[in-house]
Amino acid sequence: MAKPPLPMEPTGWFQVAWCGEITVGAVHRMKYFGREMVAWRSASGRVAVFDAYCEHLGAHLGYGGHVEGENLVCPFHGWEWNREGRNVCIPYESYPNKGRRIRSYPVVERNEGVWVWYDIEGRPPHFEVPDIFEAFGDGRNAEHYYPPVPAATLYRPGLELHPQYVMENGVDFAHFKYVHKTPFIPEFTRHDFSGPVSYVDFTIAFDDGVVEDQVNSSVEDQVDSGVESINAGLGCSITKSWGMIDNRTMPAVTPVDESTSDVRFTVWIGRKPGDDSPEIGTYGKAMAGFVIEQFEADIHIWSHQRYSDPPALSRKEFEGFRALREWARQFYPDATKTERPTP
Repeated sequence: MAKPPLPMEPTGWFQVAWCGEITVGAVHRMKYFGREMVAWRSASGRVAVFDAYCEHLGAHLGYGGHVEGENLVCPFHGWEWNREGRNVCIPYESYPNKGRRIRSYPVVERNEGVWVWYDIEGRPPHFEVPDIFEAFGDGRNAEHYYPPVPAATLYRPGLELHPQYVMENGVDFAHFKYVHKTPFIPEFTRHDFSGPVSYVDFTIAFDDGVVEDQVNSSVEDQVDSGVESINAGLGCSITKSWGMIDNRTMPAVTPVDESTSDVRFTVWIGRKPGDDSPEIGTYGKAMAGFVIEQFEADIHIWSHQRYSDPPALSRKEFEGFRALREWARQFYPDATKTERPTP
């Protein structure tokens, strides 16, 4: 495996957990961007994410720290910190220490995931995590899909890959036949890289002779099929498939350190007519398993590849890859010297 040469501290939203993993009162340990972190949920249900160490004497808040009401309490001396990382109580003093603050991160819970905004310079978010239902504007909502967590998810920690690898998949038409063994060739109908949130859509055209060779007419129905994807920075992507298995997916790759990333994948499968079960059943699990299997085929390539820069692109590949890589540069630390595209 080859260490990714791209910077591992890009700016953007990154998934650090599924919502259900952080229960009320819990302190969840994790490591991202080379930093020890903790996530915790207050009594009112709100999630906060901090750097892991108490600003008093450096105790790790994930080892013995606990939540009281809306504050996180250090296990060493009982200092209390609010969701903004400010000290609000020293139990043996009359006043808190207003001069010290634990680094806290902007947090959003959306699409069953907990997302943190990371910026090496501490700037506030300048784009949002898209809602996997509202963003596609088709009137569908979570009630039309089986709940995905935990049965329709995949988690692969500590892989030597970079978030940009996943985004480049969105313009790579040629890999479908060789990685996914599909009898179709995607035809891209939209490449919009004009802002920090990009859009990539494609329709499906089957290879010559495939439809004619099929007795089952369902294949003919699938000729009118495609995928719409929305990419909010390098860490957050959502997709909607139409004309095939009714599904929406959310791949998320979050850097852990200078060499590795954690990969999460969440799959929403459309409900069968009349099925209002609160849990995903055999059908939903089977369909989700198929979608996850296809994503795992990509992971197998990404986690062993060497990032090629400049790549040896064919004529047909050049435009898509060039546009995506130019778009991606805005999220790296050296891009702070240039003007960011507006949302």
